[in-house]
Amino acid sequence: MIDLGIEKMLVIGAVALIVIGPEKLPRVARTVGTLLGKAQRYVADVKAEVNRSMELEELKKMKETVETAARDVESTIRSGASEFEKEWSEATSTAQPALSEPLSYPEYRHPKKKWRIKQGATPNWYKARNGIRTKALSGAARVARYRPQKFN
Repeated sequence: MIDLGIEKMLVIGAVALIVIGPEKLPRVARTVGTLLGKAQRYVADVKAEVNRSMELEELKKMKETVETAARDVESTIRSGASEFEKEWSEATSTAQPALSEPLSYPEYRHPKKKWRIKQGATPNWYKARNGIRTKALSGAARVARYRPQKFN
């Protein structure tokens, strides 16, 4: 790149002052600065694009290596599984003959109607001690139970 020292910059500034003139020099300097800034941004964008493409290539290579490793693992697992199936079939065929009937399970029975009692969180001994009813009585049965006894 061009080596610009302080002396060269002073010479360029003096020539520009003489050629352009003191009236137009600030506007020209502003324009040159803007163009230099745009050029630097363009160079930075190009560098970033090159870096992204290099990283993309590296990621593609890494993806390929991971895929080949996964294929290798899958092939070893499949070969091991086929060997296991062979050994399993040999072991089961020599160990015992196949079952003629499938396993049977007991028939489903509906639970009894005591679920209402189980739903209560208060124990029966507490209900009996405090006089809380544990069984539902009809009106006639309640009258008969709590009717005052006659004294003879």
